[in-house]
Amino acid sequence: MKAILIDDENPALLQLERLIQADGRMDVGGKFTRVSSGLEYLEDNPVDVVFLDIEMPGINGLEAGERLSATHPDLHIVFVTAYNHYAIEAFELNALDYVLKPVDPARFSKTISRIESRMSTTRSMPAPQDSVVICFKRLALEASGEAGGLLRWRTQKAQELFAFLLHQNGQWVTKDHILETLWPQLVLDKATTQLHTSVYQVRKVLKHWGVEATIEYAHDSYRLTRSGFTTDADLFIRGIHIPGVETEQEFQQLERVLHLYQGDYLEEHDYFWAKPVREELRRQYIHGSLVAAAYERNKGRERQALKRLLALQQKEPYSDEICRSVIQAYHDQGNEAALVSHYREFTNLIRNELDAAPEAETVQLYLELTDRE
Repeated sequence: MKAILIDDENPALLQLERLIQADGRMDVGGKFTRVSSGLEYLEDNPVDVVFLDIEMPGINGLEAGERLSATHPDLHIVFVTAYNHYAIEAFELNALDYVLKPVDPARFSKTISRIESRMSTTRSMPAPQDSVVICFKRLALEASGEAGGLLRWRTQKAQELFAFLLHQNGQWVTKDHILETLWPQLVLDKATTQLHTSVYQVRKVLKHWGVEATIEYAHDSYRLTRSGFTTDADLFIRGIHIPGVETEQEFQQLERVLHLYQGDYLEEHDYFWAKPVREELRRQYIHGSLVAAAYERNKGRERQALKRLLALQQKEPYSDEICRSVIQAYHDQGNEAALVSHYREFTNLIRNELDAAPEAETVQLYLELTDRE
């Protein structure tokens, strides 16, 4: 990663440079005491990050940040300031982070990690020309960023073969394993004929899409090459591993990732071989949603948090973790009646349907929130 530093005070520039050198994950391309000099440098030099002081004579950092965001949309901006009341304005300009002077080394290291995470996510996103195969809820195709129709397959087995090979993430799969998984009830000759017919149909659909992907065959094995397309599940997996949500920008990034999850992985097709991945992606979605709700609660947006949590409990009604988050959100709102009602409904549900009781942690939280110890 390459950065430039803009601050009208040389000691501040030197401190930032030393911190960057000590961290070792970023190079300093230039140090400037005037915004205009930094802008001139950017015209001719590739830069990933700008550390920008807010309080400067003439054009201040916020104005400069606005200009940079307009002219260099891929540039990551980190504001440096002695006053934290600038933070809200900084993030309104889509800044990646802000650090307070004098800069604390541990806090600065966290900022570098945040930059690394953001750049990794950005680089992993597909090129605009890629098609997107929708795997959440049901199999569908979205070409060039536009809503597409459902994939049209001549047979359901051709569709399942495509989904099964897609599920392997470009790995080779033996013919025997495919036959045992997709045609276990057929004798070998008939199953092999079905496989060859389905391979032909999948290749035909791929050609109709106009993507470079195809099914390859070698050493009695098959694989689906993944040139020219990605999947919404891929994008979800790449984006859901956010180290933490501490800023509005990170929250918005998490929201975009969660929005990809429109239903369980291949939910409507109910392929048995997809179950482990389906459960893992569901677990990650629930965790990400709880992180988002916690951020909303911390920012005083209890209503939004509660709406998210109640929708989440519809998906996972037996979850103690979600129940705890819901009753905590009701407590934040000062709505003890709803808190008590929700806890009792949850208790009755798991007792009647699972013959179970709430976890000790759930009971303890309920007692603390209602002063019933």
